[in-house]
Amino acid sequence: MNAAMAVRTKQEWPEAGDLVIATIQNVTDYGAYAKLDEYDKQGLLHVSEISSSWIRNIRDFVREGQKVVLKVLHVNVEKGHIDLSLRRVTKREKIEKMMAWKKERKGETLLRDVAEKVGLSPEQVYEKAGAAIEKEYGLYEGFERAVKEGTEVLTAIGIPEELAGAFATVAQERIHIPMVKVKGIVEVSCMKPNGVKVIKEAFLNAKKTEKPRNVKLRFYVVAAPKYRIEVLADNYKHGEDVFQKVAETIVSNVTHEGGQGSFRREK
Repeated sequence: MNAAMAVRTKQEWPEAGDLVIATIQNVTDYGAYAKLDEYDKQGLLHVSEISSSWIRNIRDFVREGQKVVLKVLHVNVEKGHIDLSLRRVTKREKIEKMMAWKKERKGETLLRDVAEKVGLSPEQVYEKAGAAIEKEYGLYEGFERAVKEGTEVLTAIGIPEELAGAFATVAQERIHIPMVKVKGIVEVSCMKPNGVKVIKEAFLNAKKTEKPRNVKLRFYVVAAPKYRIEVLADNYKHGEDVFQKVAETIVSNVTHEGGQGSFRREK
């Protein structure tokens, strides 16, 4: 068990119905013994629970050292027995559980990086900040939000400023958030003597007013009166929302000064 995990208050035993990450340790004629990575326990995967189809060779389905997602069928704490199933785990459950487990491990690695940066033990960092972040967002998800929203997302739940800063710094160094591009055309014109200035200030003010977090905003002249807006965001919905607000603000600012305008989203 790693340092970060050691300070967590996890259940000592899984419950029936739980999905668990396990490592196959020993394959026999009647099934396989698997170590439950999240609980440091061993369980039995009986041959009848390996596959719904006929099994000629168990090792065609599981092998020593393999990492698998299993479903807990029965738990007998007194005897120390845990019965497991592979065939009852759906493809979707397998993918979602494995992804969640990988994120948890990444979160623990990042927490250790924070501990090294601030000169504390992983246990101390978890107690002072990690536990609250995990409860509020999920540990790895907390790091992701620190990349997207800055230290405020952590200080808002009571994380000390210095630790919040260290979390955000480590997150920015180690996590890459994929960006998507949303673009569109704004057509604005103003026939007044100061029309060029009105349009220029409309774009500048829109950029300042919106101040989109974790978003890159770019303006290009296509050919007056057409201007292209490009929004780089972490997801399409966020990008489209920012584009809509920025474009509306530009058009509103220009029309307020006696000009006219419209905008459209590009595919």
